[in-house]
Amino acid sequence: MSESETLADSQCVRVNLNERSYDILIGPGLIGSAGTQIANRLPGIRAAIIADDTVAAHYLSPLQHSLDAAGIQSTSIILPAGEKTKSFECLMEAVDQVLAARLERGDAVIALGGGVIGDLSGFVSGIVRRGMQFVQLPTSLLAQVDSSVGGKTGINSAHGKNLIGVFHQPALVLADTDVLDTLSEREFRAGYAEMAKYGLIDKPEFFAWLEKNWQAVFSGGAARIEAIATSCQAKADVVAADEFENGKRALLNLGHTFGHALEAATRYDGSRLVHGEGVAIGMVLAHEFSARMNLASPDAARRVAGHLQAVGLPTKMSDIEGVLPPPDILMEHIAQDKKVKRGQLTFVLTRGIGQSFVADDVPASEVLGFLRDKQTQ
Repeated sequence: MSESETLADSQCVRVNLNERSYDILIGPGLIGSAGTQIANRLPGIRAAIIADDTVAAHYLSPLQHSLDAAGIQSTSIILPAGEKTKSFECLMEAVDQVLAARLERGDAVIALGGGVIGDLSGFVSGIVRRGMQFVQLPTSLLAQVDSSVGGKTGINSAHGKNLIGVFHQPALVLADTDVLDTLSEREFRAGYAEMAKYGLIDKPEFFAWLEKNWQAVFSGGAARIEAIATSCQAKADVVAADEFENGKRALLNLGHTFGHALEAATRYDGSRLVHGEGVAIGMVLAHEFSARMNLASPDAARRVAGHLQAVGLPTKMSDIEGVLPPPDILMEHIAQDKKVKRGQLTFVLTRGIGQSFVADDVPASEVLGFLRDKQTQ
């Protein structure tokens, strides 16, 4: 496929942040044209490519060839695959290699990988020389529709997920839809959970579209590109309105407070639970808890669970392999994820499909009782 054909089949979403605005290109074959796209926006740069060993085996060579053809000198930093890479040890390894390559502040860090690599690479680019250029080439569905957009970067702590990091926007996001064909079904489903989230936040018509068209999205082609573009536009709109999560952007955490607690409870063991699966369970729990608090009809929770089950995602805590810690330990993780203020928790709750809102007065005792009931189901 020629570069002109690649762009003809692509969609572009603009993230409007004044002088820091950037494009998200979504379509097939974009890794092959990455050099040209980057050189057009960041002329004269050198780059550090950060990838994990799994992704590097498939896509590092084509990316290097594209950069070389565009006259962009690059160095490669290969890290282990998996959530545990979001650590101080891997962060410092990457920082040291960027500095050893004598890259300057105007040069770029390129993230080639899923959400883990994107989050860590963004953090590297945000702190080395007080801020380098940053380019995202997300290779998982989850990263393409969520973590590559919006400038949230960081690593995990023993106290919880994503607690250490900075806001640092990319200069460009290239979401190559061809690479999704190499994802396992499990990883694709996990990314789909984040896609469904946008419908459940405030786009009920998109959720209804997904209910009817999810198989076409899984199959690829125009439906997949359309679904990714719709998701990216939804996130871009929220980020443009609330870049630093002081208000509306918190809605993007639908399902994440419960989900992050479950990830921490499994010690980020990807064989038991990956991020998107935690979000899927978390979104069902958020709708069920909203029904328990008489905010929404139980029918909404049943509809959400029914669709996610049809796709093949877990929807209950009992779907997680192995034994989970008791509810009071889960509550400790929740308290770290969303700070407790005078005994009250902040959650994203809902009044129905596409009617999510931020509640900052949720009693911890209600959540604890809810978790005790759910853990036995």
